[in-house]
Amino acid sequence: MTANNQSSIYSEPKVSIITTSYNSAATIADTMDSVLRQTYPNIEYIVKDGGSTDGTQDILKKYEPKFKGRMKWFSERDLGIYDGMNQGIEKATGDIVGILNSDDFFTSDNVIENMVKSMVKEHVDAVYGDIHFVRDSNLNVVIRYYSSKQFRPFWLRLGFMPAHPSLYLRRKVYEKIGLYKTDYKISSDFEMMVRLFLKNHVSYYYLPQDFVTMRTGGASTRNFHNRMIGLTEDVRACLENGIYTNKFLVSLKFLYKIFQIRRLPRRISS
Repeated sequence: MTANNQSSIYSEPKVSIITTSYNSAATIADTMDSVLRQTYPNIEYIVKDGGSTDGTQDILKKYEPKFKGRMKWFSERDLGIYDGMNQGIEKATGDIVGILNSDDFFTSDNVIENMVKSMVKEHVDAVYGDIHFVRDSNLNVVIRYYSSKQFRPFWLRLGFMPAHPSLYLRRKVYEKIGLYKTDYKISSDFEMMVRLFLKNHVSYYYLPQDFVTMRTGGASTRNFHNRMIGLTEDVRACLENGIYTNKFLVSLKFLYKIFQIRRLPRRISS
């Protein structure tokens, strides 16, 4: 990239990428490497560590100089992942804010560049895309592809939301509608989507790109018990925001997940 191109991009919005971590030594280097590879240089990278004891903090110290002043990290106890996200958002100074989990990584190097271009061109406050899931034993084989293409706000009543790891918001949106609720065990991201798209009608744009590669094993998919908690919290999220739904309606999202698995590509395109 030429100096003129870099100068032009730096005049564009600053993007704050927030990673929450806790004992993530096995994966967080992949996460940070994918941030470093992004072609969009006006990035502020914030890591909120929850007091890791497995060497995660040593890795953060090692990587900090590689960001040449664009990274800041801090470690203190929190109330869980959503509280950690909130603490990161509160420290963000970027015009646009997104979340990248410590066991995930960007699928390609131009994710942030394309996201910013879309947000600016479409004059919207939210941009989201697709993600895919892999097993840690083989990161090149897709086991589920999550496309947000079909999303419309009314689909939230059926439990379907755009892929949260692909969501980027203008920081002013958080300032207007608030942060993630920490009294949800699993579905605070879903509640945020309901607040964004059904209650506050935030303008949005779907970018048809695979944003993030996710390792399986998240809290919402870990076991049947957690799925039931998620269903209950999804219903609660709608009702608390004045949107009617019930467990049967939100459970329809599982049919869509089966459809995603049946149609997934078997390998990641290089």
